[in-house]
Amino acid sequence: MNWSTVGRIRSGTCVAITAVALVSACGTITKSSDRVQFEGNFFRAKARPVDKKKAPTDFTVVVNGVSQSLNGAREAGRYEGTKYCIEQFGSSRIEWKVGPDTEPDQLQISDDKLSFAGTCQRP
Repeated sequence: MNWSTVGRIRSGTCVAITAVALVSACGTITKSSDRVQFEGNFFRAKARPVDKKKAPTDFTVVVNGVSQSLNGAREAGRYEGTKYCIEQFGSSRIEWKVGPDTEPDQLQISDDKLSFAGTCQRP
């Protein structure tokens, strides 16, 4: 192997590594641009099943940063619950035990987190 061949291999390897790095960075950029704002704020929210085996349709939603905006946090929770039910059961219908339309004095807020509980209604 001569030195010009080694140079081309190194150059090709650098191009390949750069291409992989750029493609992987695109995934990160796209994910953050999919975030949804509520009343001008971003909220971290997560929906989880209460007990996947016993009652798979029952779930909770926890929304972080409720101090930014109570109404925004409520809508972020509604969005996350609706998304969860659609992904898991194919329906956006929810029966809320404590949810976005609950009276403010009855909401479960602790440590800057708002918690909802609901049941996905099957189609």
